[in-house]
Amino acid sequence: MNPFRQLLRASGAHTPVGTWVLSASPIVAEAIGHAGFDWGVIDMEHAPLDVAGLVGMLQAVGNTKMVPVVRVPWNEPVVVKRVLDAGATTVMFPFVQSADEARRAVAATRYPPEGVRGVVGTSRATKFGTVANYAAQANRCVGVIVQLETPAALDALPAIAEVPGVDALFIGPADLSAAMGHLGQAHHPAVVERMAKAAAQCKVLGKPVGTIGDSPAAVVQYRAAGFDFVAIASDLALLMRGAQAAAGALRTQEGDDVVHSVVHGTHTDGATC
Repeated sequence: MNPFRQLLRASGAHTPVGTWVLSASPIVAEAIGHAGFDWGVIDMEHAPLDVAGLVGMLQAVGNTKMVPVVRVPWNEPVVVKRVLDAGATTVMFPFVQSADEARRAVAATRYPPEGVRGVVGTSRATKFGTVANYAAQANRCVGVIVQLETPAALDALPAIAEVPGVDALFIGPADLSAAMGHLGQAHHPAVVERMAKAAAQCKVLGKPVGTIGDSPAAVVQYRAAGFDFVAIASDLALLMRGAQAAAGALRTQEGDDVVHSVVHGTHTDGATC
């Protein structure tokens, strides 16, 4: 069984919650994996991560309960082949615009005659040749998630959802809002409405759909709209929020201490009142 498919099937009333891993750091990825997320996207599209680095990331996350999804930088079969050989079990494809592009994505993850994935006997995916009949099982064990990030892609949603081998769809609010003329406004009412319509379509089609929110409130909103799996922020965003909150709190406390010392006559830096 594919781990991400299992996660979706076992979720029941619980919406699987994930995050993005942008740091390209195995130690950070491992820490995030222990934080309690159900799944996480190891990003190769917007992170400084190559295939060699991906192996370390997968090894790190493999020590946790977090299910890894690898987002490739583009719908390109050579990249996909190398990512799968590195041990990825579920691949996310960015910027899929049509059913034909979705079919190309699936084909890149399948051995012939179903696809175009190149065959190798000894790789991390085959546990270095120790998995019996790996090639015979691999086609049905690799998961595929395609991202829809423009109005044109959402118009093609029913056709994309029907492509055999597409396990789930993912709506990207940031790129969708930009394509709709609302750059930097992922929560613009028109964007939220379009996303909710897409989620409703997926319910009718019986196709799982996910998205990402920048805050708990946004994630709650997406859950209510019918999204089946959701992510919040990223490892770097969560780190920065915590760091900025700590620094801000200390500066505020320092300011309060100075005010207190001036008011009570204990300020000693030479200032006069």
